[in-house]
Amino acid sequence: MFSHERVWAAIDGLAARHKMTASGLARRAGLDPTTFNKSKRTATDGRPRWPSTESIAKIVEATSTSLDEFTALMRGGPEAMSAQRPAPRAVVPLIGFAQAGTGGYFDDGGFPVGQGWDEIALPQAAGEEPVYALEVSGDSMLPLYRDGDIVIVAPGASVRRGDRVVVRTRGGEVMAKVLQRKTSKTIELVSINPDYPDRQFPISDIEWIARILWASQ
Repeated sequence: MFSHERVWAAIDGLAARHKMTASGLARRAGLDPTTFNKSKRTATDGRPRWPSTESIAKIVEATSTSLDEFTALMRGGPEAMSAQRPAPRAVVPLIGFAQAGTGGYFDDGGFPVGQGWDEIALPQAAGEEPVYALEVSGDSMLPLYRDGDIVIVAPGASVRRGDRVVVRTRGGEVMAKVLQRKTSKTIELVSINPDYPDRQFPISDIEWIARILWASQ
């Protein structure tokens, strides 16, 4: 008999096999992106919450996975080893762009605080610099980053002209751009997608700016 832990581990393993987060897997299957969030796996009273058979059927179909393969992931035996990523070096907060635009998620330095997000295991070392992950949504960052891609950002890293950055304004707008110019009074940002306009802001309108180190696509 499969345990609650092994069923959820199989879902995480299937997402990893296809180089996605659990929320990215849910989105590919046409489900709500929060369907497989860690917060959904336990009820408020502490009882285990199981994924529905419908949601499992949808992710199996969306990833062209056989039931035997999914069962192997639930067993966690040798058959499932090929479906797993290499041992992660670190686990960091994962936040969607929509979450990043709401209040209460960041400290003054632009690093996540409190709770309310998922986590992701980094496939490579991030160094000593504190980092977190943002999940791309929409097409504003094409062709570099697609919907569902993960960008790793370092809020404490210095930024220079030409760096790819994530910027949050004091009004709650979050965007990924290329830093064109930064002075003591203004910041100029170039859009990654030419279909979107470049932006310029007074420095006083910027809450934080974080350099994009790399992307897990």
